[in-house]
Amino acid sequence: MHLFKVTLPFLFVAVLSGVAFAQTDAKRPNVLWITIEDWSPDLSCYGTKGIETPHVDKLASEGIRFERAFTTSPVCSTSRSAMMTGFHQNYIGAHQHRTDDKKPLPYGIRPIPHLFADAGYFTCLMSWKTDCNFLPDSKEELFMGGDWNQRDPDQPFFARITFGGTHRAWNRDPVRPIDGDDVELPPYYPDTPFIRRDWANGLEQMQLVDREVGELLKRLDDEGLSENTIVFFIGDHGRCHIRGKQFLYDEGTRIPMILRWPGKVQPKQVNHDLVMSIDICATILDAAGIQPPVPLHGKNLFSDDVGQRKYVFAARDKMDDTHDAMRSIRSQEYKLIQNLMPERAYCQFSFYKEASYPPLAELNVLNLEGKLTPAQAAFMSATKPEIEMFDLRTDPHEIHNVADDPKYADAKAELIAELDRWRNDVINDQGVSDEFRGIGIFPDSCPTPTVGQWVQQNTDKYDFAKYGAPGWYPTRTLEQWKQIREQWEPYVFRGPNEKVARPVIPFTKKPKRK
Repeated sequence: MHLFKVTLPFLFVAVLSGVAFAQTDAKRPNVLWITIEDWSPDLSCYGTKGIETPHVDKLASEGIRFERAFTTSPVCSTSRSAMMTGFHQNYIGAHQHRTDDKKPLPYGIRPIPHLFADAGYFTCLMSWKTDCNFLPDSKEELFMGGDWNQRDPDQPFFARITFGGTHRAWNRDPVRPIDGDDVELPPYYPDTPFIRRDWANGLEQMQLVDREVGELLKRLDDEGLSENTIVFFIGDHGRCHIRGKQFLYDEGTRIPMILRWPGKVQPKQVNHDLVMSIDICATILDAAGIQPPVPLHGKNLFSDDVGQRKYVFAARDKMDDTHDAMRSIRSQEYKLIQNLMPERAYCQFSFYKEASYPPLAELNVLNLEGKLTPAQAAFMSATKPEIEMFDLRTDPHEIHNVADDPKYADAKAELIAELDRWRNDVINDQGVSDEFRGIGIFPDSCPTPTVGQWVQQNTDKYDFAKYGAPGWYPTRTLEQWKQIREQWEPYVFRGPNEKVARPVIPFTKKPKRK
């Protein structure tokens, strides 16, 4: 049973959706939904070492901090498509990152801001990014304006804003630089000065974003809006690191989630229920007294549906021209990942990651030199196991695959059965086709030293939008990875007040499609 502490008016909302707050606009709550990009719960209020995020910490102390919050997908456009509707992205056909041929939403589903607008709210997006894999997808089509100050007097507002700083490249913080020795690395990354400095740079960038969040919350206070405004603070998916973003480990799907609603939700709460980003949609609609035309996949955070939830699910499909597919189920005790394309390497070629992730060069060099631990080298393998299963009670970093351990056979069978049920009955999973896999399309091995070079040279000969990039691995030679690491080093180790140009990595410019 969930342990939220709320006042009676909010419990009334949770039970009688569509009835509460119907009296006047002035009594209906405003909603401010703050999203940061590509970030796990790496905040001081979550216990992360080295970082100081006083503004987000204060927000958490004034409401609820969710310890086990997850997105439905580990990349922005698919995750945001789910959060814009309250439905899993596969169910609405929005699961392929950077969808070219976008379609309208199916089944009578409507975007959340449209539902608020129909109910008399002023809706605004106070940043530029919508990143939805369906139509309508533009800011102008989804929202009424760009700031809550454009609303009519006493009109309640639904406002969303994204702070994009935590998306790489990661700026240094000259006010409070972080020493690389003060950070804590997970065991699946090598403990080198290069990795530590890159990790510290990310934490410094979050400190910069924390100040932006503080300015926005101060504006709420200055305008006298805080007392009647629900504030949610989340990440759109996990951290932009090698084993994080784009993958279904907790590093890719676990996010910070904080809720504040003065007078309705008691402060200083920490919640350990399994919650999802799409639960926010159901919660704010209920709070505003809005009945969606189609029951959402997400559930009200204050409902028994969430308090008694046993599992959360996530899915990953293509990432730009990098084709792969994975599904996951997570309980309080276990995580199971089903790799639908086990023939592909985790670190197969990605224009985006090879251009943007300095540690990728470090890991490839150490891997090709045979200097990684088994836990670190596993992610650099040329193939994946079909099933990965982790006992989170003893293995929170998900590095010991127990899928073949007889001791876990019963738990594994139950997880697979529940995952199959979700895939078939909830999201109508289409799986993967031979065409998506690119079977029989490409040469058996890469004819050039770099996969990206071959793709650039053959953009007129192959339909990479249909088949994806070839899955050849490794994607570069050891000497090439050493050169790329050298390119990154001045940038990674730049001083807090030093300007160093971000390097341009060879063969990472995505070719234009015909």
